[in-house]
Amino acid sequence: MFAFLFTWIGRWFERAEQRRNEAYLEGARDLAELERRMRSLESCC
Repeated sequence: MFAFLFTWIGRWFERAEQRRNEAYLEGARDLAELERRMRSLESCC
C-alpha cells in the first residue's frame, strides 16, 4: 500500500514539474529565447 502511494505521489510531482517546464518554454517570445530557456533547463537538472 505504501509503495503504491509513494509511486503515485512521485509521478504526480514529475507531472507537475513537466507542466511547469512546458509553461516556462511556452513563454518564450522567439526562437532564440526558446533555445536559451531549453539550455537553462538542461543545465540546471
